[in-house]
Amino acid sequence: MTLWRIRATVDDRPGYLSVLTASLALRGVNILTVQVQPTEQGAVDDFLVDAPDALDEAGLIAAVERGRGRDCWVARSEARGLADQPTRVLGLANRLVRDPDATGAALRTLLGADSVSWRPASTGVERGITGATMLLADPAGGSFSLRRVAPAFTPAEYARAQALVELAATVVRRAAEQITLVLPDGAEVAVRPACADDLSGVVELHEACSPRSRHRRYLGGAGLPQPTRLRRLLEPSRGLTLVATATGADGEADSVVALANLLGEGDEAEVALLVRDDWQRRGLGSALLRRLAQHADRAGYAALVLHVQADNAPMLRTLRRLNRSSSVERDGTLLTLTVPLAADRKGTLSTPGA
Repeated sequence: MTLWRIRATVDDRPGYLSVLTASLALRGVNILTVQVQPTEQGAVDDFLVDAPDALDEAGLIAAVERGRGRDCWVARSEARGLADQPTRVLGLANRLVRDPDATGAALRTLLGADSVSWRPASTGVERGITGATMLLADPAGGSFSLRRVAPAFTPAEYARAQALVELAATVVRRAAEQITLVLPDGAEVAVRPACADDLSGVVELHEACSPRSRHRRYLGGAGLPQPTRLRRLLEPSRGLTLVATATGADGEADSVVALANLLGEGDEAEVALLVRDDWQRRGLGSALLRRLAQHADRAGYAALVLHVQADNAPMLRTLRRLNRSSSVERDGTLLTLTVPLAADRKGTLSTPGA
């Protein structure tokens, strides 16, 4: 007996699947597993079968077509194919937990793709399935492009692949999980990715900051941002938000003392920092900016973009400490600084008038 994988489309009508299975049974084919994936063209049935050695690919296709199946695809399988789909997916998830950089290889294994590539730019490209290509959004930025000549991708496979990519992004996000920073003055702060539960602490951070600090962060005013806006900042659709917390001298509960945002847009990422006034000029902003830059490097962004007021000398000093080259555009009192991530990273920041 020989193991085969068969995929065929069957009209989604009562009794049609039984006609197909009966046609296979008449030729001594034993169905080991079957998955049904609904599509607009009908139900795509994916079989793992054990067939007589004398039955070849052409014979299996003929049996499927006699059973009212169409768009048939047949390929030899191996014993590892006996593992059901949930078991295979859990195995791949476990692999990604241990090695999130293996996302491409996991996608190839999951879907049997002919090729998997990653691109940093995602604007102007439609997610989904187009012909033999599947395009997946990478929550960390960019997108994965998968190609498989046959069989055609299905919506169910797209959903599985997107879930796997999101899992890998979550693992990468957790790789930047809480660390303890020791600042030059000996103070310690905990830094970790933000979550929705941080909303109240972030609101308190904004209330504790001076109007000047809030104005420098948001540029358009010194008022308190609405909670809806803060929620979006805490869990951006693309990028990363970090919070820094510190324990009070009397051992009171940790309070949020800084917020650092990396917001992806196309192949660039915008960076912004808010540090509570009593924690400024202590090296915290520099440490947060370095971590965001490292994350942007790993995520494949082409550049960091920062909008800074020309008189915001502390922020400009913080940028210089990155020790990366940059370009500066000035519009009145507003500076837009672009820091390339793929080019020379050992230059110094050029400031207006330099």
